Amino acid sequence: MLAKRPTLDSLIPVMPEETESASSDSLRLQALMTPVLANLRPEIKVREAVAQLRLLVPEHLFTYAYVTDEGGKLIGVLVMRDLLFADSEVSVESVMIRRPFCLTVGISMEEAFQEALLRHFPEYPVCDQDGILKGIIRGEALFREQTINVSAQMGTSVGVEKEERLSTPILKSLKFRYPWLQINLFTAFMAAGVVSMFQGTIEKVVVLAAFLPVLAGQSGNTGCQALAVALRGLTLGDFGPGEERRVMVKEGILGFLNGTLVGIVAGLGMYLFATFQGASNGITLALIVVAAMIGSCTISGVAGAFIPLALKRWGADPATASSIFVTTATDIGSMGLFLALAAHFAI
Repeated sequence: MLAKRPTLDSLIPVMPEETESASSDSLRLQALMTPVLANLRPEIKVREAVAQLRLLVPEHLFTYAYVTDEGGKLIGVLVMRDLLFADSEVSVESVMIRRPFCLTVGISMEEAFQEALLRHFPEYPVCDQDGILKGIIRGEALFREQTINVSAQMGTSVGVEKEERLSTPILKSLKFRYPWLQINLFTAFMAAGVVSMFQGTIEKVVVLAAFLPVLAGQSGNTGCQALAVALRGLTLGDFGPGEERRVMVKEGILGFLNGTLVGIVAGLGMYLFATFQGASNGITLALIVVAAMIGSCTISGVAGAFIPLALKRWGADPATASSIFVTTATDIGSMGLFLALAAHFAI
């Protein structure tokens, strides 16, 4: 006979006192679970299993049949092809796949998606810590949920919450966005403070002011490129043990190379601009621009990789407002380095 079907209440065994401690990410994963309909005992014969599975086909979609013991513990998985070619008089236990892979209740969405990337099964059984089968999750549901998460990364990286949609009321959207704008304003004051420290340098060499946005823009773009790659790697589970340092080194080298190539063009622009303005130290200013561009792009590349990794290490969402912190690091690094070099060599 078919094993007793689990009720909907048993599929998500989260008691009220447990709900507060469970992460919202884990609860979202549990919400994807569906009942186990094709649930069989190990002692029934193949012909009995096939006959009873046929009763489910007209109304339900399932890919595998699951074999559990009397206590509900998952002990095997049946593939339809194996049932089709098996001797009809042998037991289900003799043709099932033993010790099957399963997801664990409480696993995070990210961990479940990484497991799905490795295996690409149509569906996954979900068991509790004791191996009791609680439900199944379709692979397509996992990928669909992850697609939604990836689509929300662009917003979360600038302080837009994942819950916000086009239909979100204005006041609720304001509540989501306003705190991050205040944080951004505070970080902008930090960058402004760095510039004010070199106000005397700018007054003596006015041409420097024209190139501050150039440096900030180029280094900021370099940092955002590194940030995008880091977030993609975190989402797809590309970071293994020790990968963090390798990624930061790689982004630092890329920043150095890009900064060198872009800095040569920017330095030429500074030389022409300074010469047009009648400055006598055009070559010095051009070399300062090249050096500052190299240094700021290197800093921003490392920051773009480091910040999301640090947020994840500290238990925060690595996508949350990452670009705000990256922008702050690149602005302070690029403007501070440029003006410090100018103060030392151009005056």
